[in-house]
Amino acid sequence: QVQLVESGGGLVQAGGSLRLSCVVSGRSIETYAMGWFRQAPGNEREFVAAITWNSGRTYYRDSVEGRFTISRDNDKNTVYLQMNSAKPEDTAVYYCAKDQVRLGTIHLYESSYDYWGQGTQVTVSS
Repeated sequence: QVQLVESGGGLVQAGGSLRLSCVVSGRSIETYAMGWFRQAPGNEREFVAAITWNSGRTYYRDSVEGRFTISRDNDKNTVYLQMNSAKPEDTAVYYCAKDQVRLGTIHLYESSYDYWGQGTQVTVSS
């Protein structure tokens, strides 16, 4: 059974940093792209960032480009999201997800991902 467990969320002041982790068990992620999504209260879940299976390419939503960095350690079956210069509008539950296509490219839509974590809350105070 594939499980994704996020951690690292919490309360941070505007301008501060957080590092989210997503540990995957039950299947190696080394041949799959991975993504981070987020959902703020009253909003739909939205794409944040994704990384190809070999870390050769990353992609970010415009509002986090230059502030967030997605990375992965396939040996540890773990994906990370480094959040710098946090803003109150980054407040949301953050989810990691595994792409369903082996050796595929980056996908921006939820339907392309087949396994999801339970989420970790990030709150940025102003």
